[in-house]
Amino acid sequence: MPISATTPSLLKRASTDKLREVFQKYASIQKDGEQYMTSEDFVRKFLGLFTEAAFNDESVRLLAGIADTSKDGLISFSEFQAFEGLLCAPDALYRTAFQLFDRQGNGNVSYADFADVVQKTELHSKIPFSLDGTFIKRYFGEKKQRLINYAEFTQLLHDFHEEHAMEAFRSKDPAGTGFISPLDFQDIIVKVKRHLLTADVKDNLVAVTEGHRVSFPYFIAFTSLLNNMELIKQIYLYATKGSRTETVTKNELLYAAQTMSQITPLEIDILFQLTGAVNQPGRIDYSDLSNIAPEHYTKHITHRLAEIKAVDSPSDRSALIQVLEATYRFTLASFAGATGATVVYPIDLVKTRMQNQRTGSMIGEVAYRNSWDCFKKVIRHEGVLGLYRGLLPQLMGVAPEKAIKLTVNDFVRDKFTDKRSNIPVWGEVIAGGCGGAAQVIFTNPLEIVKIRLQVAGEIAGGSKISALSVVRELGFFGLYKGAKACLLRDVNFSAIYFPTYAHIKGAFADKDGYNSPVSLLAAGAIAGIPAAALVTPADVIKTRLQVAARQGQTTYTGLWDATKKIMAEEGPRAFWKGTAARVCRSSPQFGVTLFTYELLQRLFYVDFGGNQPKGSQSAKLAVPLDNTLGTAQPRVDHIGGYNAAVPLLAGIESKFGLYLPRFGRGAAATGTTIGSGTSS
Repeated sequence: MPISATTPSLLKRASTDKLREVFQKYASIQKDGEQYMTSEDFVRKFLGLFTEAAFNDESVRLLAGIADTSKDGLISFSEFQAFEGLLCAPDALYRTAFQLFDRQGNGNVSYADFADVVQKTELHSKIPFSLDGTFIKRYFGEKKQRLINYAEFTQLLHDFHEEHAMEAFRSKDPAGTGFISPLDFQDIIVKVKRHLLTADVKDNLVAVTEGHRVSFPYFIAFTSLLNNMELIKQIYLYATKGSRTETVTKNELLYAAQTMSQITPLEIDILFQLTGAVNQPGRIDYSDLSNIAPEHYTKHITHRLAEIKAVDSPSDRSALIQVLEATYRFTLASFAGATGATVVYPIDLVKTRMQNQRTGSMIGEVAYRNSWDCFKKVIRHEGVLGLYRGLLPQLMGVAPEKAIKLTVNDFVRDKFTDKRSNIPVWGEVIAGGCGGAAQVIFTNPLEIVKIRLQVAGEIAGGSKISALSVVRELGFFGLYKGAKACLLRDVNFSAIYFPTYAHIKGAFADKDGYNSPVSLLAAGAIAGIPAAALVTPADVIKTRLQVAARQGQTTYTGLWDATKKIMAEEGPRAFWKGTAARVCRSSPQFGVTLFTYELLQRLFYVDFGGNQPKGSQSAKLAVPLDNTLGTAQPRVDHIGGYNAAVPLLAGIESKFGLYLPRFGRGAAATGTTIGSGTSS
């Protein structure tokens, strides 16, 4: 289950009855008429962590102790429920870490508690930390008898890793020269700061030093930069006024850093050295920062109904994989298009009848005063089902139509997208236009049948017609009558709509670039307003060409003929007939369609090694080195606050570097991550 940067306080607590039902499912101990979970029940069976046969007993007990506040080795229902509430707190990560160190369950951390947990971590086994040094004494007192409360503990945990890094530097520089070798620098960073490293950063730790010895100021600036990458991202967004695709120079970022933060020029120098070593750019954008900064420990909690990894890396994308990707997109787009069309079909029917209403002809009779009047009269004379006249052929055609449009747009966008996942505006326009052109092969026959069915109800007592009778009457080539106007409308609509949608979606994304479902719906609907309105003249011409003219009405021989006759007989305002109805139909339709399309890609996630929709939690973000966050997936029984249990426990390592050994029973101990249920 993917999650994205958001506070756990957004989680809704589970009801007592549902929590009790889940608790009883996993509790294996009966004592004095009460049920209890053991450490293994809670960590291995319920959370799904440390599932190997050779799991480390002590690590499991440590994690279970977070919920076991009575420290009796058993977890009661009241403790189970209390921990669920803690996971919903806005500072759940720090509170969870505090309860890991509060070994006595008295609301304080003693020196013995702190030392006991630290000595069990992988980091301490590799680079031992002096637990008798001045740093420890400043927090716990000279005799190490002072107790640390929760608020003080949060600062201790923050400072501990910085002190550990400096102690590691001193151990590599016994002569006190203020310098260490590039290999020693790499060794310290990989061991002490591995929770802040991505594979790209690790691979370039020596390269970034350019072979020179590393000074203490450089070392401190480097570790500070790793700690402050989220702040660096905010400085970048400040410099680009919120854009995630605009590139900035070192001087531009340095100016923004001095304006709004205490980031030093040396840290900015290191940032550009690091991004240069990874991608060799002279300028950087947001994707460069995302590539060198580990993914945050929390994400938006969105359930996936399916998750498939089709390839291990983008280099494995064969022609067959690309065909499968197009088929996958086509299928989801078909469902999305049908959903959007059904929701707004009554508006579309009203729009068509308003556009077909003519003035200045021999008939000269106006059936509807406005769109609302048309809506009421359809219901009065034809019933509610009259609003859905012609829906069946619409759905039969709209599925491949929207699928073609969305699939071709995505395909062409992929071709214009660079390795930073950025695409120029002209590329977006061309991609949209290609999608619009490709859909006409399905749109034109669909539209002409739909329109003739929609206007058939206007004639009182007229004979009923069916989609099949319209097709027989028109023949194959007749189904493409008005195709030029259809192209004029659909190419321009898509060329306007898709770039507008992409930019509005980006503007609605949160500070981490994630789009909530509501923002997707709003972006899709808003983008439809200018796109639908601006192509209304082409839509009017297309409608006139495709509707069978009744006796006394003007007939048209083609696109240009229709344009001239409408202008001469009805004036320029006629080209904008039905604009309101068209906007009211297209705006929500495409809002629902794009919303459904992107949501389906999140729910039925398949990684083909290509580009994923921006703003989706499935975007490929860098993850901490040696961190398999996401391998242990939250389960159906993880309700309420327990939705965040696995990512928060993994967050203890990815934010604080507190890696616990996984193996121990019958296997050699090895470094691993808390947030994984399978071996690395």
